[in-house]
Amino acid sequence: MATSQDGCICSTATKIQVRRLVFNRLKAALAHPLTRDLSIDDPETTDLRAEIIREKAFLRRIYQTWYRLLIENIPAGEGQVAEIGSGAGFLKELYSTAITSEVFYSVNIDIVYNAISMPFKAESLRALLLVDVLHHIPDPGAFFSEAMRCVKSGGRCLMVEPWNTGWSRLIYNHLHHESFDVNGEWIIPITGPLSGANGALPWILFERDQKIFSRRFPEWRISGITPMMPLVYLLSGGVSLRSIFPDWTYPLFRRGETSFGFEKKAAMFALIILDRI
Repeated sequence: MATSQDGCICSTATKIQVRRLVFNRLKAALAHPLTRDLSIDDPETTDLRAEIIREKAFLRRIYQTWYRLLIENIPAGEGQVAEIGSGAGFLKELYSTAITSEVFYSVNIDIVYNAISMPFKAESLRALLLVDVLHHIPDPGAFFSEAMRCVKSGGRCLMVEPWNTGWSRLIYNHLHHESFDVNGEWIIPITGPLSGANGALPWILFERDQKIFSRRFPEWRISGITPMMPLVYLLSGGVSLRSIFPDWTYPLFRRGETSFGFEKKAAMFALIILDRI
């Protein structure tokens, strides 16, 4: 029996090693040449990623979809709209009055500041937007306290973030440079402005620890979580890998992933809506 168990363990370990080797070689082969040897914490990397998003038409269409979802959910009324972590994006092209920001100077921003200490007056914001940013904030509890101060009653915090499913865990753990730890805590170890991350953090906050979040922040109501995009971001190659398909195929793949009923179960991202009450 011991021999059988040992053989089974060895076989499983071998399969894991082979799978890891295959994914590593695939990632190396598809790595985008512009950012291959740059540190993710180098501001130049963010500027290059902005260039990549503009040049990769398939990926750009994904960002356009994300921005439109956020814009559609901005509440009416008075107050400013601010985006955190805008460096690689192009929100202003679709929403020109947004105040864009980053933790360091970048070509596409209005202000440099840290998300846990924002330069806005109390209750001056109508909406706070984040695209792929929350899972980089070292102390999300401190951020939501600060966001509560800045966003007025009736306002919103709107996010597009990585999401946890069986499929997304496989992809994020093997083809992505960031950590994706579903057993992680709320605090992310500080390594650098962008390298410190846990892609599973949004799921941890709003799904795994939803009751804890609601007790700690009763002023924030989780009004909507819409899992989405199990396939198109992977096919785009993101900002780190080369494109796989031309942009004209995006609507076809997008219709396909929304039509066959597996978007929720296999989503790689989610639209998250928090209402300030």
